Amino acid sequence: MAATLRLLKTQIRKAGYYGVEGQLRQFHASGYAASKVAISKYDPDVCMPYEKLWENLECIRSRINRPLTLSEKILYSHLDEPKTQQILRGTSYLRLRPDRVAMQDATAQMALLQFISSGLKRVAVPSTVHCDHLIEAQIGGKNDLARAKDMNKEVYDFLESACAKYGLGFWKPGSGIIHQILLENYCFPGLLMIGTDSHTPNGGGLGGLCIGVGGADAVDVMADLPWELKCPKVIGVRLNGKISGWTSPKDVILKVADILTVKGGTGAIVEYHGDGVDSISCTGMGTICNMGAEIGATTSVFPFNERMASYLKATGRKAIADEARKYQTRLLSPDEKCAYDKLIEIDLNKLEPHINGPFTPDLAHPISKLKQNAEKNGYPMDIKVGLIGSCTNSSYEDMGRCASIANDAMQHGLKSKIPFNVTPGSEQIRATIERDGLSQVFDKFGGTVLANACGPCIGQWDRKDVKKGEKNTIVTSYNRNFTGRNDANPATHAFVTSPELVTALSIAGTLAFNPLKDELTGADGKKFKLKAPFGEELPAKGFDPGVDTYTSPPADGSNLTVRVDPQSQRLQILEPFDKWDGKDLTDMTVLIKVKGKCTTDHISAAGPWLKFRGHLDNISNNMFIGATNIENNEMNKIKNQRTGEWGAVPDVARDYKANGVKWVAVGDDNYGEGSSREHAALEPRHLGGRAIIVKSFARIHETNLKKQGLLPLTFANPSDYDKIQPTSKISLLDLAGLAPGKPVDCEVKTDNKVEKIKLNHTLNEQQIAWFKAGSALNRMKEISG
Repeated sequence: MAATLRLLKTQIRKAGYYGVEGQLRQFHASGYAASKVAISKYDPDVCMPYEKLWENLECIRSRINRPLTLSEKILYSHLDEPKTQQILRGTSYLRLRPDRVAMQDATAQMALLQFISSGLKRVAVPSTVHCDHLIEAQIGGKNDLARAKDMNKEVYDFLESACAKYGLGFWKPGSGIIHQILLENYCFPGLLMIGTDSHTPNGGGLGGLCIGVGGADAVDVMADLPWELKCPKVIGVRLNGKISGWTSPKDVILKVADILTVKGGTGAIVEYHGDGVDSISCTGMGTICNMGAEIGATTSVFPFNERMASYLKATGRKAIADEARKYQTRLLSPDEKCAYDKLIEIDLNKLEPHINGPFTPDLAHPISKLKQNAEKNGYPMDIKVGLIGSCTNSSYEDMGRCASIANDAMQHGLKSKIPFNVTPGSEQIRATIERDGLSQVFDKFGGTVLANACGPCIGQWDRKDVKKGEKNTIVTSYNRNFTGRNDANPATHAFVTSPELVTALSIAGTLAFNPLKDELTGADGKKFKLKAPFGEELPAKGFDPGVDTYTSPPADGSNLTVRVDPQSQRLQILEPFDKWDGKDLTDMTVLIKVKGKCTTDHISAAGPWLKFRGHLDNISNNMFIGATNIENNEMNKIKNQRTGEWGAVPDVARDYKANGVKWVAVGDDNYGEGSSREHAALEPRHLGGRAIIVKSFARIHETNLKKQGLLPLTFANPSDYDKIQPTSKISLLDLAGLAPGKPVDCEVKTDNKVEKIKLNHTLNEQQIAWFKAGSALNRMKEISG
C-alpha cells in the first residue's frame, strides 16, 4: 500500500494534474482505486468515485438508522468527515468535498482574481471555465461571435492564461452555454458539483447534485478546503402518469413554480420521483432541474434511469452509464419509505401546458386561461418577439419538436409572424441541427440562429424593435423574466414557457392563441390546427461535435504569466477588504430602503454591465440602480443624508465611503433571489456597506454576503421593516458577543426617537470568523499563515 501511494504521488507530480494533496486525500480515503473509468475524457487521471461514495454512505447509515432520500445519499456520501459530521436537515452545516467546479466567464473573472489573491499554485479539483455570457445577440451567430471575440479579447486572454497557469480547462467563446457543455461532457449520476451560476442545477437531469454558488465558494473548493452548506431539507415531487402531446418537461417546473412560488424551495433540494419520471428525456429532466433555481431551491435531482443511460451513451460515456448501473439502487435512487419534508404530487396525464409571467416566473397561466388572464390584467396581447433556446431549453429534442411545429405551419403556407430567435445550447447542438436540416427549417420559418451563448436570456440583446419604456410582450423558453432582464426595458412583459408554445405563439403572434384548441388560417384560406409536436430524443446519426473549442491546461503552468493590464478598465487585481475593528457599528446611515422585489439583477444589473465583471470598482457603478427606493418610488435616485442632495445610488455610496460614513441597506422578502452573481455582495462591501437588513434572504446571496464580510441580518419581527426610515440611523450592538443563534441587538434612531429591535442571523463560528477577518478570503490567508 505504501509503495502504491509513493508511486501515485510521483505520477501526480509528474502529470501536474490538480492539487497533489487533493488527489492523495481521495486515494487515502478509499484505500484503492476501485474504478478505472474516468469521470470525463478531459480528466483521464481522475476516476469515478462510486466506491468511495458507497463507503461513506455505509458509514452514514451506521449512524442514521432510517431510509434515505436520493439527495441525502449523494450529499452525505460527499461529506469530508462522514464519521463525525452532525446531520440535521435544515439545521446543521455540512462540510463537503465536491467532485468538480465549473464557472462561466462573467463570474469566473472575479473567482479567478480571488484565487490569484490567495497565493495558491494550482486548483485541487477538476475545474473549468466556459465563455458564454459576454456574447451579445445583435445580427446572427457568426457575426455576433466574431464581434464578441474582438470586444472581449482582453477578458478572454486573461481567463485563458489564468486557466493555463492554475490548471483549469478552458472552453472558448462559441463552445456553448456552460450548463449544456456540462451535461454533454462532465455531469454524471451521483456527482456533487458547484458552479458559479445559479442554473448549475441543470446537471440534476443526469442524476447529480449540482449547486449554484458565488465565486468565493468556488475558490474554497479549488483550494482543497471543505465546502460548507447548510444541510438542506428535501422536497419530494412525485410524478404520476406520462407526458404527451403539447405538454413538455418545462410545464412540470412551471407548475411547481406555481405551487411553491419563487421562495418556496429555499433551503431545500427538490427531488423528483415516481413512475412518471421515465416518460421524460434526460435533457427534459435537465430543463426541470435548471429552472428549480426560480423557486429558490438549493438544487434539484432525478434518480438514475435508462433515459440517462441513453444520453450518456450518445455523448460518448457508455462506461459511466455501466458504472452507474452497478450503484443504481444503493446510491443513485431513493430508499423505499424515505421521508420528505414536503411532498407534491403532479399527474402528468392531466398537466396542461403553462406560460408564466410577466415579471416573475411563478405567476402561472395554464394555456386554456392565458387569453382570459391576459385581457383581464391588461397585458399587451400582440407578441413582438419569440425566443427559443437558452440553457433551459436548447437540447436536440427541443429543437426537433419546435422544427416539427414550424414545418407543420409552413406546409400550410405560414411562417412566424414575428422575429423568431433560436439559441443553440452548444457547438455540438448547433452542428448537429445544421447537419440534420433543423437550422434550415428555422431559417425558412423566418428565424435567426444566434450564437451558442446565453444572449437575450441574460440581457445580452441589442434589441432595436421597441423603444425603452414602450409596453410590449415577448415569449421565451428561458428561465427568468424579471423586470428588464432580457432587454433592459422595464415595460417589456416577458413570459416564460416551453419552446413548443413559443413556436406556436410566434405563428399566431398573439397571447390569445391556444394551439390545443384554436385554428389557424393557412395561405389557401383553409382552417387548420397545428399537430402536436414531435422530435427525436437523440439524433439517429449521433451528435456532430462541430468545431473543437476546448483547451486543456499544460501539465505545469507555474512559469506562465496571467495577463492583466494595470490600466485595464475591464480587469482589476483585488485589494483585501478591511478587517472589523472590534467595535460596534453605530449610527450607520441607511443608503437605501428597497421597496418590493430585489433580485441580484436589481442589485447588480447584467446586460451591458457584464463587461465590467472583472473590475470591481467599475462595476460598482451599477449598484442598486435597478432597485426601487421606498422614499420616492423611483429607481437609482436617493437622498444623500450627508449633503441633503439627491443622486444616483452608486454616487451617494461613493460619497459616504470617501467621508467615512458606514451604511446599511434595507430590503423586503427573498432579497437577492435570482442569479448567483457575487458582485451583488462585492459591490456593497466595496462601497462601504456593513450590513444588509431584510425580511428574508435567498440562499446563494446570503452566503455571498457572508463571504465578503458583510452582516446579513433578518428582522426577528418582520413588521420592524416599517420602523426603519430612509433618515434613520442604525446601530448594531454587542458585536463582540456575536455568536451562532444569538440575535443581534439593533437600535433604530429616527427623529430623536430610539427603538430597540432584534435581528436574526444564520452565521456559524466559521462565518463569524469571516466577518471579523473582513472576508472569507482574508480568513483563508490568516489560516495559511
